[in-house]
Amino acid sequence: MAMIVTICWCLLALLHLAPAAVLVMPGLVTSLYGIAPDGDIGVLVIHRGALFLGVLSACLWAAFDARVRSMAVVITAVSMLGFLLVYARAGMPPGSLRGIAIADAIGLIPLALVGFAALRSSAMMASAE
Repeated sequence: MAMIVTICWCLLALLHLAPAAVLVMPGLVTSLYGIAPDGDIGVLVIHRGALFLGVLSACLWAAFDARVRSMAVVITAVSMLGFLLVYARAGMPPGSLRGIAIADAIGLIPLALVGFAALRSSAMMASAE
């Protein structure tokens, strides 16, 4: 089970790699989202890349350190579920956002697995005390 959890965390990190890469490769804003990197929205999306770098870092850290997994689940869930809720509220528009929504929806599977494992681990540690 430990190897599966590590793999799931790495998959979640990989899911956040492209949006995080926007921070160091601003040209990706155009190919990923269809917007110019130098306008107001482009600057916000590039900053969003920094936030995704935080999510990616939390996932990688959690892959190898069980002590941070509960917080990493919260961070990752807020990011993924938050986007899916905003996307749904916007009427699920077609275009590049649909691909992101599909990726996040698929990513809920490994997120649920690591979330369950983190809760189980926390419960076991609490009962041992």
